[in-house]
Amino acid sequence: MSKALNSFEGSIKDAEDLLEHFDAMSKPPPANAEVLKRASLVMALTAWETYVEDRVREEVAQRLRVVNGSYVGKFVAGRLEDELKRFHNPTAEKTRKLFHDFLETDVTARWEWPNYDSAKAKKTLDELISKRGDAVHRSKPQAASAPNMPHLVKRDELEKAIRFLKSLVEATDKALLEK
Repeated sequence: MSKALNSFEGSIKDAEDLLEHFDAMSKPPPANAEVLKRASLVMALTAWETYVEDRVREEVAQRLRVVNGSYVGKFVAGRLEDELKRFHNPTAEKTRKLFHDFLETDVTARWEWPNYDSAKAKKTLDELISKRGDAVHRSKPQAASAPNMPHLVKRDELEKAIRFLKSLVEATDKALLEK
């Protein structure tokens, strides 16, 4: 197990804890409880983003250990850090490119587990990243004039998203360990 995977497991727990707080609320939950589901989605996808960053750092450091401190080692490590400063919203393509550029591995090709193939996993990740953007930047409290508007993040979809991200991290880690 990679250190990044171990760290992810602690981070994704925050998203699960927020979902548990939502579930523990009185039924029906108050109108402002929607924020817990949005926050849980943001935390879950932040855990994914951090995993990707940590995992590529971990693997690059492992591969560079023989040239650590040399011009080449410093150059590659510096380029990686520069790239990670711009690495936001880790879509399938951005993740594929990062791992390919620094590790010559297309991890997205190995994103397969029961009920998911690579194409479906990529599409699902991209949809979740988009929803995270909406949850952060576009989500407004329900207006009094539209009290029956559906919530951006539905409880069952959030639970499914957390399970998906856990499987995605496991598949990514496995792809790198088997390389």
